[in-house]
Amino acid sequence: MATNFVRLYSCRDEELPTICDLAAFSLTRDLVDFTDYSPKFKNGYLESFMTTIANARDVIEPKSETLERTASTARLHSAMVSLNDPIKRLGGYLNLAHEKLNISAAEFGLNHLRDSITALDQEGASKNLHVVNSNIRKYKVILMEQGLTETMIELFISAASIFAKEKNTQYAILTNRKGIVQNNLTLFNDLYKQLLEILSTGKILYGKDPAKLQEYTFNQLKKQVRITTKPVSKKNSGKKNDNDEPAK
Repeated sequence: MATNFVRLYSCRDEELPTICDLAAFSLTRDLVDFTDYSPKFKNGYLESFMTTIANARDVIEPKSETLERTASTARLHSAMVSLNDPIKRLGGYLNLAHEKLNISAAEFGLNHLRDSITALDQEGASKNLHVVNSNIRKYKVILMEQGLTETMIELFISAASIFAKEKNTQYAILTNRKGIVQNNLTLFNDLYKQLLEILSTGKILYGKDPAKLQEYTFNQLKKQVRITTKPVSKKNSGKKNDNDEPAK
């Protein structure tokens, strides 16, 4: 039976190498102060730290998986964008069928679907496409009287299949990556221990320098990484990420 090691660090696996990059930058700049304080930071200490960071990053994002994830995202976005014209045409048929249906594009789900596609929001597009496809099935006869074709209906159905397939592909990549990280957790824990060693020494050296002290504080580094890597979204702006790890 495989041994399950405990994660020592209170951040996401993919954040740890980037947090360590920031610490390595500060250590490079301040290496003279560190080596004056202790000979432990001589003889390739920084180089060893940076090599471990690189090894951890290779575990987090294997090149083959990165390529497949990129390709999957491209296929997904292509399928989403391809719906723009069908959405416009379907909205026109809704207008033509207004006397019989009296349903707006928003009520049909088209507006939300279009907005999700514009934002390249996979979850939102998948959910809203399900609503649209349900309404197409429900009002198919009336809409076909206005010109809706089986070919156009198939475009929406095919897009839903692509959304589901690519979601499964990306989930498989994520699950596999988590397994790889778990199998290499000793590497990540050792990297974190070395990071703490650097941060602890930095706090001793720069306890009276507020600016530098922040550079050697784990929670500050984690916050900086999340600020610089979080995607900008009007919808999510200012919201707390439910997946955030508890600070330590």
